[in-house]
Amino acid sequence: MKAKDVAAQLKTLASPEVAASSARFFKTGPGEYGEGDHFIGVRVPALRKLARDFRDLPLHEIEQLLRSQIHEERMLALLVLVLSVSKCTESHRKSAYDFYLNNTSYINNWDLIDSSAPAIVGGYLSDKARNPLQRLAKSKSMWERRIAIVATQHFIRLGEFVDTISICQILLNDKQDLIHKASGWMLREVGERDVNILVRFLDEHGAIMPRTMLRYSIEHFDEDERKKYLSMRKLK
Repeated sequence: MKAKDVAAQLKTLASPEVAASSARFFKTGPGEYGEGDHFIGVRVPALRKLARDFRDLPLHEIEQLLRSQIHEERMLALLVLVLSVSKCTESHRKSAYDFYLNNTSYINNWDLIDSSAPAIVGGYLSDKARNPLQRLAKSKSMWERRIAIVATQHFIRLGEFVDTISICQILLNDKQDLIHKASGWMLREVGERDVNILVRFLDEHGAIMPRTMLRYSIEHFDEDERKKYLSMRKLK
């Protein structure tokens, strides 16, 4: 089972129309966050199906796909990696985690991170110290900072919220909208499980939170509550 075989099969599913649409959606123009990324036009459901077909791809072959210039090949590599850690030994889980963090320069768009960081990073750190997330949250790389916050989704699903709150505090002054969106999304997920924790965070930080982070976090509040927190933000 080789990366070249996966890439060849992937190309049979390519669509120029989908590729053009994806290039616009993922902001690949000059100066945009996805500048220079190349799409061939394969939708995510097809990628997930193909990942299941190639779930036994060895790590060195996954690496070849991940280092591709083609976005869908990188996504497929990560989807295969996620499947590989669903039921595996601790040794393999660590290998996948180390591999992931050694290749973050190729995990360079929000969809790649969101589909992989919770299972691979969050999953590995579930029963370990979470210090690596603090380091990632302070990285100069926007994508590593997004990995840090999105990885905590794994803990949120287990009813553990401390790391999400801690990392959101680190990211309060972040300049990137994609980080604001991810932080607000994770805060909203915390609130869906324990609204009191979210309310405490908002009462303390709502006036200084980036507007996008705030809006995402209160998306499921009723109208009066949303107005209350948005008015706090305006009074900054």
